[in-house]
Amino acid sequence: MNPLNSVRGAITTGVVIALILMILIAPTGFQELGLARWLHILSGVMWIGLLWYFNVVQIPALGVAAADKGGPGGAGITKYVAPRALFWFRWAALATWLTGAWYLLRAGNFVGAFTLGAGSEPYNYYQLIIGLGAWMGTIMLFNVWVLIWPNQKKVLGIVPASDEEKAAARKTATLASRINFVLSIPMLLCMGSATHGLPF
Repeated sequence: MNPLNSVRGAITTGVVIALILMILIAPTGFQELGLARWLHILSGVMWIGLLWYFNVVQIPALGVAAADKGGPGGAGITKYVAPRALFWFRWAALATWLTGAWYLLRAGNFVGAFTLGAGSEPYNYYQLIIGLGAWMGTIMLFNVWVLIWPNQKKVLGIVPASDEEKAAARKTATLASRINFVLSIPMLLCMGSATHGLPF
């Protein structure tokens, strides 16, 4: 059976190839920090990729579909696409935060990051930059699990809600998603800049 015929098979194949490369190339063998960083990036790409898909493609497309009185509407997206995308979205958000916390803890930077480097002598600029990104990621994780997902369950009919409740839930979920979209841009700047230098 071809593993590329399913999402699970494709993900498994990619992970196996990456692990083989990690074993063959790593000059000193297994490194926990490298694994934590890779899993953080991998889950982060899934999370932020879906966040951008929702904000750049799905939300605008559903708005156009709702306005198109003679068109097919957005029922296919809300019934088949959105629930699956939201599943990967919320669990990728949690995985991204947990792997980031794992990396910061094992590197001895967790407290320093969340205190933005305060109290370190000399001042730890890395902890400031990575901490700003970590705080934005934490706010975004909160938005996913506390604001976006509970409200999307109402919008999609996963939990019962009146039309008024669905309209309010749609507004809250969209605003929280848009806030996350905006925060993702400086958050990615901080995450990349912490180890690769500021781009300015």
